[in-house]
Amino acid sequence: MSPSTSVAPTVRGRLRTASAAPAGTAGSLAAGSVAAQAATAFPAVDAEERTRDRVLNAVLEHGPISAAELGELLGFTPAAVRRHLDHLSRDGVIEVKRAARAGAGAGRPARRYVLSSQGQSTLGNDYLDIATLALQRLGEMAGPDAVRQFAVERFGEMERRYAPEIDAAGPDITARAQALSEALSRDGFVASTTSIEAKAPLPAALSSVQLCQGHCPIQQLAAQFPVFCDVETDVFSRLVGVDVRRLSTLARGGHVCTTHIPTGRPAARGAHSPATTPGSLDEVSNHLQERP
Repeated sequence: MSPSTSVAPTVRGRLRTASAAPAGTAGSLAAGSVAAQAATAFPAVDAEERTRDRVLNAVLEHGPISAAELGELLGFTPAAVRRHLDHLSRDGVIEVKRAARAGAGAGRPARRYVLSSQGQSTLGNDYLDIATLALQRLGEMAGPDAVRQFAVERFGEMERRYAPEIDAAGPDITARAQALSEALSRDGFVASTTSIEAKAPLPAALSSVQLCQGHCPIQQLAAQFPVFCDVETDVFSRLVGVDVRRLSTLARGGHVCTTHIPTGRPAARGAHSPATTPGSLDEVSNHLQERP
């Protein structure tokens, strides 16, 4: 999925369905009939919902983001943006992160919006309970190494799919990071990259790219089984060709998953080289993960 294609309408759709549809088949049919009549009778309401979905989509992809920045991005008036933000806040799918303003005497921290834990958990967690129970049972019966093996195999498939595209980006680490971001976005991770250039007196070798993932389809699972984050980080390191470091994860309470990719080296270490022993159980991740 590309950055311009959002899963946000799914969040709003599920919330509306959950709150509006009566229980039972007959109730669901009745709800569908009422919804169809409402869409015909109240087109302005439907347009309002679509606009709200656009705001939610922008918060998902660009958060933390201020109301003013949302207005500029979407071409809405400040009043319109705040109306939709207030509605989404009441729904519980977004929340405010206060960030210090730049400069001396800047006053109160700025209000910036991000998808809430409720909003994140609504995306793609239909089988979360089943998957969690299965992994718990796997760990009980075969030990933690079996859970890690499962994670290695899951991300191994991702690594095999991504490797040709990232290798096609060439040896430049920044280009490889961007290719990784695009591949992740197609898979629903809502990824983006930001280049951070080291300025004097800092050496150029400290320049880096921050790879951010605004959504994680297995966030709640990774919160209980952090090995999924560790294995994913190892895969990223092999794909871009340098050692990377996790700065934050959604599973540990961050508003995005952030991976620090150093770009000060002139080139990646050749073409992508997969793990020498795929699925090795004695690999231990030393990638730092912190809660922001």
